[in-house]
Amino acid sequence: MDLTTQRVLVTGGAGFLGSFVVEALRARGVREIFVPRSTEYDLVDGAAVRRLLADARPTLILHLAARVGGIGANRENPGKFFHDNLMMGVQLIEEARRAGVAKLVLTGTICAYPKFAPVPFSEDDLWNGYPEETNAPYGLAKKMLLVQAQAYRQQYGTNAVVLFPVNLYGPRDNFDLETSHVIPAIIHKVDAAMQQGRATVALWGDGTPTREFLYVADCAEGLVLAAERYDEPDPVNLGSGREVTIKDLAEVTGRAMGFKGRFTWDTSKPNGQPRRCLDVRRAKERFGFEARTSFEEGLARTIAWWREQGGARS
Repeated sequence: MDLTTQRVLVTGGAGFLGSFVVEALRARGVREIFVPRSTEYDLVDGAAVRRLLADARPTLILHLAARVGGIGANRENPGKFFHDNLMMGVQLIEEARRAGVAKLVLTGTICAYPKFAPVPFSEDDLWNGYPEETNAPYGLAKKMLLVQAQAYRQQYGTNAVVLFPVNLYGPRDNFDLETSHVIPAIIHKVDAAMQQGRATVALWGDGTPTREFLYVADCAEGLVLAAERYDEPDPVNLGSGREVTIKDLAEVTGRAMGFKGRFTWDTSKPNGQPRRCLDVRRAKERFGFEARTSFEEGLARTIAWWREQGGARS
């Protein structure tokens, strides 16, 4: 697909990942990009979705909008996370079909994988078990994008592709301790401890779970490459292929920030998924995507951005 000739709708385009996707599209020479705001178009409401497509008249949709958060937010809002993410996806795909949109690129979530999927996670194992309980409602709602995309391709010929990004991080992330994911949460807590002269930082769980992280700009590049080059029904992982324990993540982050103290672990809080690491071969084989940003470089950029915004003092 020649992106420069497309009218592109980016749901969630004003958000963390979306802002980088819009930048990647503009770098490709895309001139017509429509970024809806939730105050104007509530994608949970079918009438608002129909109005959005009538206003934007897209030929390509990148669906990034989601109701998201860390373990705590998922535990407190399982019903809302399930309902809102499911309804956004179901209605957008249906209305796009009815409007004759040429292509949809949809983002799933690593939370859709079974709790005990073999590591590294292969796309072929998506259905071989139930997701980790604390984020299962969110993960299952997002996994329905894949079911619907494949069903609509079979019945209606809809060209919808579904990608499963691993945990993202980078500048412009959400650093709110109530709703953030692990990297911004650690950065925020360490910065606050340093500002207040505290020698310890308390983190959730016991530090043994593993995670894989993908720099947000790399993920944006993967999504744009899929828009250009990928037109098949199979789901595709987007990741870096590097696995790290939460304990090691905390230590690396502390050193990068100049923290001289130590971390304590609140084992009354959940660990979440035991391990996360993706098999990333399919993305390279199908549309040439590989993560380019090293974790150390991406982490340094993220910390620098946070401090530029005022850090824990802001």
